[in-house]
Amino acid sequence: MALLLLWLLPAIWSSNYLIARSAGPHVPPHVLAFGRWGIVFALLLAFNARSIASHPQRLLAEWRQSLVLGALGMWICGAWVYLAGHTTSTTNLSLIYAAAPVGIALAGQRLLGERLGRAQAVAMLLSLAGVIFVVLHGDPGSLLSVRFVVGDLWILAATISWIGYSVLQQYFRTRLSPTERLCSMAAGGLVVMLPFVAWELAAMTAPLDAKAWQLIVLAALLPGLLSYLTYDFLQRELGVARAGLVIYLAPIYAAGLAWWLLGEVPQWYHAVGAMLILPSIHIATRRA
Repeated sequence: MALLLLWLLPAIWSSNYLIARSAGPHVPPHVLAFGRWGIVFALLLAFNARSIASHPQRLLAEWRQSLVLGALGMWICGAWVYLAGHTTSTTNLSLIYAAAPVGIALAGQRLLGERLGRAQAVAMLLSLAGVIFVVLHGDPGSLLSVRFVVGDLWILAATISWIGYSVLQQYFRTRLSPTERLCSMAAGGLVVMLPFVAWELAAMTAPLDAKAWQLIVLAALLPGLLSYLTYDFLQRELGVARAGLVIYLAPIYAAGLAWWLLGEVPQWYHAVGAMLILPSIHIATRRA
């Protein structure tokens, strides 16, 4: 099941790229992230209210962990990615975020004692090469034209934050169920985001329109609730390094979604990237 979900998760996750591209004129970044995780929190609380009420001490014992993980995974990896999209290019965003799986693997070795074999390490590097090839549109010379702006600092911070979230989620011991823990982390993220949301709402000149609410609900259900629960399951079953490889599948899936939903036809470099990424993911995730 974990290996099957590893291939399905990026399709759900990639919807966040489309949401981010559409959100700019409709909803501010912190409001979008707050609405996204507010809906997730409400849904999970409805399903877990009885178990949480019967064992409140378990939740209270882990409130510091929930606050840290909520800040890393829900605030920085949510609102800051949307902030980065206002000024940086998709190329820069993808190039910087491609470092996340390597960082997760290295941090996982240090904190969790996970080890990758030589074949898995080579496969990870080939996947990274495939992602960079797609991002550069098959032209390595385009690296010379890359220009870094303020938004790149936002996405760099989000990349480091995702590495921390991925590893600390397994490093911190928990007595909560996966849905209880995600509910608790969502609450932590909402608390951290609250002052920034208040600031954005005070600066708004018009209420949120119907398109904004559609984007918030989609962000909550797809790259929010479904993605984070599935990612937690993959980490527990496959380890943080192998689960982190889903990021390398995202450009291929995003190209397919953009073709289907936006009419953007995939190019030849998507095929070359897929030939590097897909077999490498299979090698990196197979059992020794």
